[in-house]
Amino acid sequence: MTSVSISDNSSNFSGNSRSSLKKRTLLFRYLAEINLIFGIWYLQWRLTHSINFDALWISIPLLIAEIYSYFGGVMFVIGLWRPLERQVKSLDQMTPPLPRSDWPTVDVFVTCYNEPPEIVEETVKAALAMDYPPIKLRVYVLDDGNSADMRAMTERLCIEDLQSPQLQLEAERIDGEHSCLLERLKQLENLTPNTQAAEQWLQASSESVVNEPAAGFVQSLRSLILWLPPEDRTIKDSPTKTLRDRLTTERKALEEAIRKKELELVELARFRYIARPKPAGVPHHAKAGNLNYAIFSGETSGQFILTLDADHIPKPQFLKRVLPYFFTYNLFIGKYDQNQIAFVQTPQDFYNIPTGDPFGHRANLFYGPLQQGKDGMNAAFYTGTNAILRREALISVGLQHFADEFAKDEKRLDEFQLIGGLSSNSITEDMNTAMRLHSAGWKSIYHRELLAEGLAPDDLKSTLKQRLRWAQGTIQVLLRENPFTKSGLTFWQRLHYFKTMYSYFCGFSTLVFLCCPIIYFFTDIVPVKSYGYDFAIHFFPVFIINRLTAMTATWGIPAREIWRSEQYTISLFPLFIQAILTVSFGSHLKFQVTPKLRQSGMYIQLVWPQILIFTLTILGMLWSLYKFAIGNLNNPWLHLINGAWAIYNLLLLWAIIRASVWQPPKEV
Repeated sequence: MTSVSISDNSSNFSGNSRSSLKKRTLLFRYLAEINLIFGIWYLQWRLTHSINFDALWISIPLLIAEIYSYFGGVMFVIGLWRPLERQVKSLDQMTPPLPRSDWPTVDVFVTCYNEPPEIVEETVKAALAMDYPPIKLRVYVLDDGNSADMRAMTERLCIEDLQSPQLQLEAERIDGEHSCLLERLKQLENLTPNTQAAEQWLQASSESVVNEPAAGFVQSLRSLILWLPPEDRTIKDSPTKTLRDRLTTERKALEEAIRKKELELVELARFRYIARPKPAGVPHHAKAGNLNYAIFSGETSGQFILTLDADHIPKPQFLKRVLPYFFTYNLFIGKYDQNQIAFVQTPQDFYNIPTGDPFGHRANLFYGPLQQGKDGMNAAFYTGTNAILRREALISVGLQHFADEFAKDEKRLDEFQLIGGLSSNSITEDMNTAMRLHSAGWKSIYHRELLAEGLAPDDLKSTLKQRLRWAQGTIQVLLRENPFTKSGLTFWQRLHYFKTMYSYFCGFSTLVFLCCPIIYFFTDIVPVKSYGYDFAIHFFPVFIINRLTAMTATWGIPAREIWRSEQYTISLFPLFIQAILTVSFGSHLKFQVTPKLRQSGMYIQLVWPQILIFTLTILGMLWSLYKFAIGNLNNPWLHLINGAWAIYNLLLLWAIIRASVWQPPKEV
């Protein structure tokens, strides 16, 4: 993951943040326009000159698959039309400075469910070590598994944190301020008797004229006046009434300040544990319910919320690098105002990816050009971790959706604490929450700086479980909150959300693309009537310009990573088809946490459809070679084209087959 260095963002531009178009965007636009024009030209030829009417059963599916791919390419181009590169100054380098006393309070939510405590411990230690005022930072372990070991770990770390030099200094500071307040209150109480004597004296003087007050009273009155602030030292009609009222006000203010300092000492315990109750018969809503309970239980109150998965370790500068986006300087009032930014998402990356990334976890394409393109149209996705959200935005939007649900079914009142913030309408609560925030008029930011790293699944079973949940949850959102019918979204936001949903239907088109060469090898049936010069002049320019456009869009990302991403997009076709079918037919879907520890074993059985296609492709090629050897091969040109197509398919499928038998290197 490419990280933006702090030095590049701190003082080399005016203002506190700025954005610009990603480099080579204009070149990408030119190539993309040519690509789309050539694509239309190719499809026009396919529709009018190449359909094999003698084999419509395969010709029509291939044509539909190509049309589907073209419109996917159109949305891909639009999605990358305005990619933004952002720069921001750190919170302590803003101009004009934001006083530390005005820095917002932040709650860090570390969500976990039966993860090993040692993994969570690394995350929370890093969260507690973030460079931020300790009295404005709270770290919460949201343990949905209610583990005794996890609770014991948090209690131990809480004690260790309280004994840290940082908190000891804070405790000494608060205790010193507390002592000063107590001393002032004592001084104030010492003045009270003299004031009462002064009042009695003035009452007596109303009946008899006294030329000179008692010397002691005058001294007490002078002491009191000198103790008061300058604006209250001018005494007019009734000096004792003014003094008495001021004394009462000051006493109450001091007592309240003392109470707050005592509360600050208690609140120094900034690492806490929350395990929500799970009564039988009430839906728990998995991760969304876990987060919402923490928001509404009354135990948390931070103005902003940093969400972290159990294994994602934040860097010390995380908060200082992201929080400035939430503030805008108001020239008219001369101070910072909070703006309409609902969340800022940062990239995800992993520190345990083995050489070669056999499971395709590197996501520099999504957390690079794709998220930057979404950001350019105020449609950046919230991805569940490594993001800061504004509590006000979550609660206001969440409560409105809860009210809508309650109006339909009053029985859902029991779920209030679980569905009033993040969306519980899908097992991908993060994307759905972002869409709801956008539809309510809130804005989003994508900040491309690596500020936290986590653990990626390092076995195929866990990887497939994670990808299936993403696919199923996305299709759930499409069916339940279709972006094209959801009010409040701009056209471009609708398109970005729909593009992600649309992409998961590629499983069907991929199956067609994989089967066409196999069918030809064994039957000599071609879905395209013309494979000669006419085909070449229409297909190859489109293919070449398509590749050039993709290269421009992904510039700076290693070619090997782009290839691995393409391999998994094709290889996961059975999973995508399964996701669509299970959601469409109303199957009960359960949120499944991705395992954080390697699951032992071989996983050949999980990729049997890919192995079947792989095997049939090889057999088909061998069959063609056999017919060529015996001189019985018709149309060698067509066999050559399908052979090249088949080899390309084999290379795409090989990644997941290899991953099914991959084992970590043995430790020496």
